[in-house]
Parts: sequence; structure tokens; C-alpha cells
Amino acid sequence: MKILSFNKYIRIQRITLFMRLTFAIIYSVLIVLLVIFGMISRRSKKTVALSVSYLEYSFIIPIVGNLILVLSKNELLSTLGSYTYFIGMDLMSFTLFDFTLSYCNISFNAHRKKCYILYTILTLDIIQFFFNPFFGHAFGMEAIMVDGSPYYRLVPYIGQNIHRIVVYIAFITCLAIFLIKAIRVPRIYAEKYYVILFTMILAGLGQSYYIFSRTPIDRSMLALAVCAFFVFYFSLFYRPFRLLDRMLANIASKIPESVLFFDAGNRCIWVNENASSLLQINSDKLDSVHHRLAAMFDDLGEGMDDWSSKQSIGSGKSARFFALKKHNVIEPNGKKIGSFLTILDNTPEVHRQQQEIYEATHDKLTGLFTKEHLFNVIKNRITNDKDSSYSIAYFDIKDFKMVNDIFGKDVGDSVLVRVANWIRENACDDWSYGRIGGDAFGICFPTDTVSLPKVEQKLSSFTISNGSIDQHILMHVGIYNVIDPNVDVSIMFDRAHLAQTSIKNEYNTHIAIYDDKMRDQVLWSQKISAELEGALKQRHIVPYLQPIVDINGSIIGAEALVRWLHPTEGFLPPFTFIPTFEKNGMIAEVDKYIWRCACEILSSWTDEKAKLFISVNISPKDFYFMDVYAEIKNLVDEFKIDPSRLRIEITETVMMTDAESRIAILSKFRESGFIVEMDDFGSGYSSLNQLKDMPLDVLKIDMKFLSKAQDNNKAETILRNILRLSNDLGLFSLTEGVETEDQYKKLSDMGCNLFQGYYFAKPISITDYEKLYNDQKSTR
Repeated sequence: MKILSFNKYIRIQRITLFMRLTFAIIYSVLIVLLVIFGMISRRSKKTVALSVSYLEYSFIIPIVGNLILVLSKNELLSTLGSYTYFIGMDLMSFTLFDFTLSYCNISFNAHRKKCYILYTILTLDIIQFFFNPFFGHAFGMEAIMVDGSPYYRLVPYIGQNIHRIVVYIAFITCLAIFLIKAIRVPRIYAEKYYVILFTMILAGLGQSYYIFSRTPIDRSMLALAVCAFFVFYFSLFYRPFRLLDRMLANIASKIPESVLFFDAGNRCIWVNENASSLLQINSDKLDSVHHRLAAMFDDLGEGMDDWSSKQSIGSGKSARFFALKKHNVIEPNGKKIGSFLTILDNTPEVHRQQQEIYEATHDKLTGLFTKEHLFNVIKNRITNDKDSSYSIAYFDIKDFKMVNDIFGKDVGDSVLVRVANWIRENACDDWSYGRIGGDAFGICFPTDTVSLPKVEQKLSSFTISNGSIDQHILMHVGIYNVIDPNVDVSIMFDRAHLAQTSIKNEYNTHIAIYDDKMRDQVLWSQKISAELEGALKQRHIVPYLQPIVDINGSIIGAEALVRWLHPTEGFLPPFTFIPTFEKNGMIAEVDKYIWRCACEILSSWTDEKAKLFISVNISPKDFYFMDVYAEIKNLVDEFKIDPSRLRIEITETVMMTDAESRIAILSKFRESGFIVEMDDFGSGYSSLNQLKDMPLDVLKIDMKFLSKAQDNNKAETILRNILRLSNDLGLFSLTEGVETEDQYKKLSDMGCNLFQGYYFAKPISITDYEKLYNDQKSTR
């Protein structure tokens, strides 16, 4: 019976020398592989790489311990192998737990206390092995004979059992973390957790079998090595192709483009829902894809590798716009394995872009071209079609501001829309037209397509209606016949505008054509504008004084009027240059110069002349280019003259814009001691309306008011009442343009205070004015 039991024991424990060497070689190979895995992991840039590297290296230690046990025939060496094995298992538990946290994306800081507890237990377990040589509490070694060869087997004590419990706690904790993570993540992501979980369980089962079977060689090391490999591969190199395939399929299905995949033979193998809907086919019946594509699109890039195209289907409002792109899929060796085609229906985007372009190039109110776009269209047309003759037309609505003021902006807008519609109704297909300003419109047309007499007739009868009232609208057209296509379009319109202004005050003529006379005027304007700065410096621009007299005919002052003593053109009256400077704004420089001249004259007058005043004119343009009050006040202070001697003369057109600001400026003049005069009173429609608000001292009335009247009795009645009104308002009245003694006496009888005109003297030089004044004084 004892013999049988002994034989059974020997059979269970038997291990041949060949088996020892075989396992020794296997362990050695595993150690080399683990070293390689650890080194590769260290070089990886993935966040989990460092944890993987430590884990791979930690697997080496228990395998080295088992390698020593397999080869050892010495008790001391076997004991050393056991220490290496047990401490290695603790270190492996350390690194396995650290890897688990990193691989499963669990924050160490969020579970700091729990982690420290586990680390502390593992550390204490390692320490207790260092006390085993002194206390013998952990394990011992016993020798057994196997095939006549000694083999030292572990005899476990309480310390060894504690060690096993600690390692199993760490191991089960890691298993639990992996299991929970695998359950919680979406199914498609669980694969990478379940694989490592399975290999860990396999290694754990192998280790358990080794412990309870007490076999001489720990075969669970092979399971540990497999686990190490899976950790290495899944952490650093694994690509979840099933996940990628599903994600790519979902992405391709949900992107706005229609997507079609083709194999190397150009056979359609998959389409997304958008493509199925676009081609009106079932996703499982793809044989008709090529036929449907050819029916919809003209070009599919046949025979081309990477290809793109923009195509449209249909026309007008029902048109649809598509962007097609085809790409080949090429293997690293250059072999084509398939291709894919994307079709984007970008109809809304095209419509949005078209709308943006339309809004940028068309006037919001009228729908006509904007000024900038019209000029570009005309420039391209004239430049590219030099064989045709073109004309430029500029026109606007007379007194449109009055329409807005009297009838309101809505009516004004409706007038502009009606004019725009009138242009569309009468325009030919080869015309280009647009709105180039507030009430200004421009047209470019082939010269031979327009009959000017017919246009004149239409303009003379142009009316708008609100349903119950018809209102005649007066428009004047200026036309410039294009001679040089290289001239800037803006200059062409300037010339057409110049022609239009020549008939601005005509009611029976509606069309004017730019001619040589107007051209000469443009050249003249350019010439005098270029020469103005030099003329001011050289004092070729001079003030002439026209006397102002009181009711007794005595000279009490003068109005300063500008004249140009041109070195080549001779004496230039103001009408030859003032309109030009009014238009281009250079009048401000002329006015500043005349103001300074007036102050110089006033400061030079002494004795009896020190009582004289000079009136200076202020142009509406002056307010745009300078602080008029500051400029004149500084001059008065500089020359140390009484402000009342430099009178400020304005026209009612000064008040046409920004009336409140202008009234405030005039009030400052009066507060500083200046006398403010209104020139040409009664020539505009708003004079009486503004008279109640304007800070004035003198009303100047032009005798043209009488000379232009068809009924002199009515005119005289109005004039008499204006003079009475000025007296009632505490204003002085000054009548200019007095040319006869009869006019002088009649105005005196009406109550006029001051007079100016050729009857007394024309505008004369300063020397002649002073001589006239001295002569008058000597005769009285």
C-alpha cells in the first residue's frame, strides 16, 4: 500500500530534465520579449505608454523567479528564486493597478485614498518577506527527488497565505474595474476592455491552479506572458476596425453630401441615405446607380483620378446646384482598391450667395444697379465693345427735396420707385442703368437705340399717380456721347451731369447734350482751380468794394466783392470763376482770403473812415471746411477792429441744411458784436418760414424781385410789406441793385433804410472807393 502511494506521488511530481530545460528556454524567451515590449512602450508617445512599460517590466520579475526555481538544484538558490517570484508578484500587482487606472481613464486624484490603501497593503506585503529569514513566518523549502534529481518545493506558512490574499485583492480589484468599464461603455467600445479582462482571468485561473495543484513548475507564467502581450498590443497598436467601420458608416450616412462607394471595377458597393434619396434608388439595389448618375449629370469625370465639378439641373427658380467630387482610394503600393463620389446639393448656399451678390449690386429701394456696380458694368462693356458707340445719360428729379419735405419720405420713395419702373419699361435689353445717388439715375445705352425727340416727349408728360391724384414730375437729362472709352466712367457721368445742369432751370427743355462749349468750361474750371493757390499768394485775387449808402445817399460802408486780375486772361468778373469754386469747395479759400483783406482795409481806415463798415459774404460751403465763427473772430482780434464794422452776409441757402447748427453759429456772431445780414431775401421758398428763427440784423432785398415780376403793382405791394415787416421786426432793410433815381426815391418812400447799386456806384477798387468817399465828404 505504501509502495502504491509512493508511486502515485512520484508520478504526480515527476518532471524530467528535458521538461526543466524546455520551460527554462520558454521563460528566457518570454523575458526577452517582455524586455522588448517594455522598451517599445517607453518610446511610444501615447498617454498610457509609461504604465504599459512598467507593467511589461514587472512581468519579468516573477518569471525570472520561476526560471531560477526550474533550474535550481540548490536550496539557497531556490529560496532566492521564491523571494524573487513573490516580490515580483507584488510589484506586478502595483503596476497592473496603475495600468488599469490609466487604460480605463480613471483619475488617480479622484480615488486617492483607495489607491493609497492598496499601495500600502502591497508595500507591507513586500516588507514582510524581508523578515522571513529571521522569523520563518512566510514560507520554507523542502527537498524532493524527481527522477533522481533534487527539486526544492515551497512550504507555505501564514505569511505566504497573507501574500496570496493581498495579490488576489489587487488582482480582483483590477478585474472589477475592467468589468465595470466594459459594461458602462457603448458596446462598440467594450471590445478592448473585454479582451484584456479575459486574458487576466485566464492568467488568474492558471495561477490558482498552480497554487492548489502544487505542481513543481508554474505554468501560469505562460498565461501571464499572454496577458502581457495583449496589454502591449491593445494599449499601443490596436485599432478598433469594427468601431472605425461603424463610425465611418454612420458619418457617411449623416453628412449632408450624397456618398457613393465603388470597388476597383467601378461597381457601386454602398450608398448613404442622401444618395439613395437623390438618385431615387434602394440602397440594396445598386445596379442602376451609373444609369441614374448619367441621366442627372453631364460630366462624371470618367477616366480621371481625382476630379471635381459644379453642375446645375433645371433652370430659373427651380434650378438645383450640385458640387461633385471623386477620389480614388490607393494602397501604399500604388494599387487602386476603389473610389468614392460625393455629391453636395448646395442649392441653398448658391441662392444665398446670389442674394448677397444681388443685394451688393442692386439698390434696395428701386432694385436698379448701385452706383459702383453700374460703373463697373459700363466700364467692362465699353472696353470690350469698342466697335459700338455708347452714350451716358444722367438725370434727376427737380426739387426732389421739396417733394420729400412737403409730401413725406414715403411719397418720395414711391416717386423714386416709379421712376425706376419707368426706366425698366422703356429700356432696351442692351441698356445698363442704375441709381447713382439720392434722386439721381444713370443709363448707358448704344447711341443709335434712342430717339431723343421721343424721350423729350415722354419726359414732358411724365406723371405719377397715387390712384386719385396725378402729379407731374420734372426731370432733366444730361447726355455724354462716349468718344474715348479709356476715360473713367465717373468722369463720363460728370460730363453728362454738367450738361444736365445747363438746363436745370428750364421747364420746356428736358435734354441737354455735352458739347465742346461745356468741354471748354470743364477745361477752364480745371485751369483756374490749379491757378487759385498761386493767385492768392501773389494777390491777383483782390476785393472790390461796392458802396452802401443811407437814406441821404451818404456812403456808410461797402460790400466786399471778389475780382481776379489774371496775368494772362486780364480782369475776370466773379461769374467766370466763383461757380467753379462753389462746386469744388475751393470757395472756402477765396472767402478766407477776402475776409482777411476786408480786415486789413478796416484796420487801415482812420479818422472819418473808421466809422465805415464792410460786409463780407459767407458761402454755404464754408461751414463744411472750417469753423466760420472762429476764423472770423480770430481775424477781428488779430487786426484789433470793432466786430460791428465787419458785417456777416449770408444767403438763405445757408439755412437749407443743418439749420439748427447754423442758427447757433449766427447767434454767436451777434453775441460777439457782429451784424448779420441776409442777402437775396425773398428769392427762396423758405425765407418767411425761417425769418422768425434766424438771428438777423439786416434784410437785403434784390431789385430783381421787381424787375422779374409780371405785375409791378403786386410786386411793389409785396416789397412795401416786406419793408414794413422788417421795420416791425426791428431789422434794417437794405435794397441792392438800385439803378435809377426813381427806384431810389420810391424805395425811400416805402421806408427802406440802406441802398446799394449802380445808381450810386459799381464795385470799384479800394483806391477808387476811398477817393469816392473823400470826394463826397468834401462836397457836403
